[in-house]
Amino acid sequence: MALNQLNLLRPLLCQTLLRQVRSPLVAPSRVSRLPLYPSTSCYPPAVCSRLYATKKAKAKAKGQSAKVNINSTLVEEIISLDEVKEDMTDVLSALKDDFTRNLSIRTSPGALDHIVVTTQDGKFPLNQLGQISMKSPQFIMVNMSSFPEATAAATRALEESSMNLNPEVDGTIIKVPVPKVTREHRENLSKLAKQLSNKAKDSLRKVRSNAVAQVKKAKEGHSEDTLRLVEKQIQQMSDNILADIDKQLAAKTKELLG
Repeated sequence: MALNQLNLLRPLLCQTLLRQVRSPLVAPSRVSRLPLYPSTSCYPPAVCSRLYATKKAKAKAKGQSAKVNINSTLVEEIISLDEVKEDMTDVLSALKDDFTRNLSIRTSPGALDHIVVTTQDGKFPLNQLGQISMKSPQFIMVNMSSFPEATAAATRALEESSMNLNPEVDGTIIKVPVPKVTREHRENLSKLAKQLSNKAKDSLRKVRSNAVAQVKKAKEGHSEDTLRLVEKQIQQMSDNILADIDKQLAAKTKELLG
């Protein structure tokens, strides 16, 4: 009789066991439809499997942790990030100017606008000293009658430019034959673009190193974690400008090589 009563209680005991085993943090696998005991409706406990984070979730979490969040007041006490950003942006602006001034292959009057002429009174763009006009697709003329004393300096600036020019002087008129742009010349200009971008990267690294050195000097009164976050923020700013430099180089190389 006691055995019969135990068989009657067994389904209730199994259901209670199942409720205790299951948890919100686990997912049950499929349960066999065969009962543990043919004479009862009790099924074996479900096999539990752990839920693991997916690669997508891990990547998202990693991206979120890369962001730097720090009290702006604390940063201002250590270093002016606005000044650091301005210095880094100046490096990028200087590179753009170098590209425009030294890597032009256009056969138009505007191609000479950014050639810098060194005079006794300072440095000036050629278009501020002379009147530039296009006489034909292969011939540009620079009228230096407004500043005749700068004619020799302007001629020298044209010769020393990277545009492979051979100007001829006739009084205050500078005649500039425009040579045909060869493939070799385009390749030489692309190499120069690479050199200028590397120079800009060196300048950017110098700005970053100076900023980090300034942060390291502010050890007193600030925790190491705070200083480390500031350095990380400086590195992020540098990485952004570095990416812009690479974009400028890629665009200019494509323009030069065609």
